[in-house]
Amino acid sequence: MPDVAYIRSNTLPVAGSYPLKYDTLNDTFDILIVGGGPIGLACGLEAKNAGLSYIIIEKGTITNSLFHYPLNMTFFSTADRLEIGGFPFPSIHAKPNRSEALEYYRRVADVEQLNIRLFEEVTGIAQEEKVYHVNTSKAKYKARHVIVATGFYDIPNKLGIAGEDLPKVRHYYYDPHFYYKQKIVVVGANNSSADVALETWRKGANVTMVVREGELGRIKYWTKPDLENRIAEGSIKAYFNSSLTEVREQEVDIQTPDGKLTIPNDYVMAMTGYQPNFPFLEKIGVKLSDDFFRHPYHNPETMETNMPGLYLAGVVCGGMETHVWFIENSREHAVKIVRDILKK
Repeated sequence: MPDVAYIRSNTLPVAGSYPLKYDTLNDTFDILIVGGGPIGLACGLEAKNAGLSYIIIEKGTITNSLFHYPLNMTFFSTADRLEIGGFPFPSIHAKPNRSEALEYYRRVADVEQLNIRLFEEVTGIAQEEKVYHVNTSKAKYKARHVIVATGFYDIPNKLGIAGEDLPKVRHYYYDPHFYYKQKIVVVGANNSSADVALETWRKGANVTMVVREGELGRIKYWTKPDLENRIAEGSIKAYFNSSLTEVREQEVDIQTPDGKLTIPNDYVMAMTGYQPNFPFLEKIGVKLSDDFFRHPYHNPETMETNMPGLYLAGVVCGGMETHVWFIENSREHAVKIVRDILKK
């Protein structure tokens, strides 16, 4: 274990910068954290509180996935369940919204002066003589331990149909105003699909939903009745037990129980979910299960993978089961990991 006094005197960073005396070529961090989302920040806080040297590498802005959430998104969780590091999360709403969450996590990073590098992508991780060598788009680092907390929001699940690569097909949604007086097809039946359908309809879009199942899926309890009522009254058209089969510039094909239907269309909002960066995990040596879910191997007690000293934290642990882990139930990953590192 390195000298704690040395660590504290050499790792007092200004947010977004290296520790003042850190030499990326010769010095070695105790922990390098890949991902600057809420769980990556929680890992940084635990490392700092334990007196360990650390750095967080984030390929985008701080809490990059949350930044790309829809403008009007409201969390299902209450504010206290989104807290990290013991910092209270004040919210004027019963359920915090996107803007409040961005403000909260940004303030935590500032107050704690977390050592984080933004807009820097990790491109490779390799272990040599019990030290991990980490290459990024801007620098090279060495660390005794690595935590991968990369989430799952960067790679959408594709439909696998003709025309999916057209610019009108979108897997991300931000502001409903853009879709005023547009003919929208929303694919999916869960929270994201419900939000897109209701918000764009209220801003003047003509909305059609295509739902593979026979009913709506997991939707926030305050949203589901609203959507059901809009469908029942005919304001939003919904085709259940159906699938989108082809997209063209001005129309789409929908396979329904009654046969194929072609309708005019301006935009397709494919809210089909997302997946972790499996190629990156495999590239750095993490084993994945052979089934559809592709669970990354890790010890649930310590979060350590098959790679000694390399840990997983947050939703990346669930593989394709992206509904298993959330901020509120994966905050403890940071505690488990740092506890295991201290034991070593």
